Amino acid sequence: MKILVINPGSTSTKMAVYVDEKPILLRNITHTAEELVPFDAITEQQDFRRQLVLDELAAADIDLDFDAVIGRGGLVKPIAGGVYEINRQMIDDTLHGCVMHNHACNLGCLIAYEIAEEINRKRLCTQASATAAHAESAQHRCRSFIADPGVVDELSPLARISGSPLMPRICIWHALNQRAIARRYARGIGKEYEDLNLIICHLGGGISIAAHEHGRAIDANNALDGEGPFSPERAGSLPAADLIRLCFSGKYSEKQLLKRIAGKAGLNAHLGTNNMREILQRIKDGDTHAQLIVEAMLYHVAKNIAAEAAVLCGNIDAILLTGGMAHAEYIVSELRRRIGFLAPVYTFPGEDEMEALALNALAVLQGKRDVKVYD
Repeated sequence: MKILVINPGSTSTKMAVYVDEKPILLRNITHTAEELVPFDAITEQQDFRRQLVLDELAAADIDLDFDAVIGRGGLVKPIAGGVYEINRQMIDDTLHGCVMHNHACNLGCLIAYEIAEEINRKRLCTQASATAAHAESAQHRCRSFIADPGVVDELSPLARISGSPLMPRICIWHALNQRAIARRYARGIGKEYEDLNLIICHLGGGISIAAHEHGRAIDANNALDGEGPFSPERAGSLPAADLIRLCFSGKYSEKQLLKRIAGKAGLNAHLGTNNMREILQRIKDGDTHAQLIVEAMLYHVAKNIAAEAAVLCGNIDAILLTGGMAHAEYIVSELRRRIGFLAPVYTFPGEDEMEALALNALAVLQGKRDVKVYD
């Protein structure tokens, strides 16, 4: 099976081509601020980014001929975990107001669907002129999918209730990578993900922490909108009354304050950068203020991990640390010191999103996993 994987981020578009489980092309197409200036809305970048993907395929001499195209899922309405076939309802929700946030990941389903449809149009043209010997292959449709988007919602009823009925809890988290890491850990110990109780912490630009109970994430924080620990570029939970007073102070616009929640927040606000390598070097060079802020972040990460232990009633098989910051021994050792008493701690540095997307599509094509319908 030949699969095209597309993973749009704020300043890059990652793409890959897999033949079954094997990657034959991996590319990270970066986008400068100047290139993105002409686009007022992220969805306006669709044609620009799609063409860059097609150009990379052409440069690598890879034909536009795939069994499936899978994109990173966007921030549409909350859905259960799994693999979804992209349909018109998902496209319409992404383009016309059902999207929860204006994030580059919303481009994933749009580009994947468009490329798959282009492949299918070409196959129809081929079918019209095909001999009987080639008719069967010409009829084969390229399918388009997303898998485990950031709005996967499997929260328990208790987890949804906040202190105000006006604001029930929702989760926006690194569902795709967390699930991929969970399955990789389970395979490594000869078990199934659905047999385990895990706490998984994704340490990236945003930090998400989830309690996985037998294959369902029954509790997870909103890692984008201001819940949980602060991170390199997000504020995490803030004092609610102080935030309300700030909103009515007249000092900031709504747009500016939202940036103070996600973007110009966390380490970026305290230290002027979200670059962890730079910050860790500053600590190594004796910057005690940088050390204080990073240790405060890790303190709150550990505290939130411990809170998920209560969700699982202390029945935890393992704690898994993943994401870019898990590469740093300074960070891992400090977290291990604080949470190691709860359960064994294992690290899976970086993220597994491209492989996870490819393997999810492959599992559907091979009939090993059911595909879900977005409605």
